Amino acid sequence: MLIEEVIELEEEKEEKEMPSFNHSYLCWQISEQLSKNEAIAPLPELTLNIENGIIPDISVFPKANVKPDFLHDIPKFSEMPIIAIEVISASQNIQDLLDKAKTLVENGVKAVWTVEPFTNTVFVTTSGDNKRLHNQEVESEGIKVDFRKIFAVN
Repeated sequence: MLIEEVIELEEEKEEKEMPSFNHSYLCWQISEQLSKNEAIAPLPELTLNIENGIIPDISVFPKANVKPDFLHDIPKFSEMPIIAIEVISASQNIQDLLDKAKTLVENGVKAVWTVEPFTNTVFVTTSGDNKRLHNQEVESEGIKVDFRKIFAVN
């Protein structure tokens, strides 16, 4: 493979994975609501130690478990979050994210919320159930986000 082809493939990959405005807005709004809960810490874009590294948009941990050591970073975090949240961008395939949700749950995440903004839908994946919720409050493991407030801008 020529160097030009490699560079072109890398640029295409970056373009595909680049979060959109709506994606960023939704992650911000979800994090804002989660931050009101003093018991949890919503961490953005944390690489989890699953396969080659899986990076949810938001990983929610008990605040007591979040203890950074600024002299020693952790490239792939081994502890699994209580909840992982994925927001679908226009360039992403929903099936890929639902498969990612299944992988996260199989590796110890209690619940994964996959947010699909076009239809105001949140897919909730757990080990025993899959739900599709439309424009409503979503709760897993005692953690809540009111998506009515988030989607109310339209």
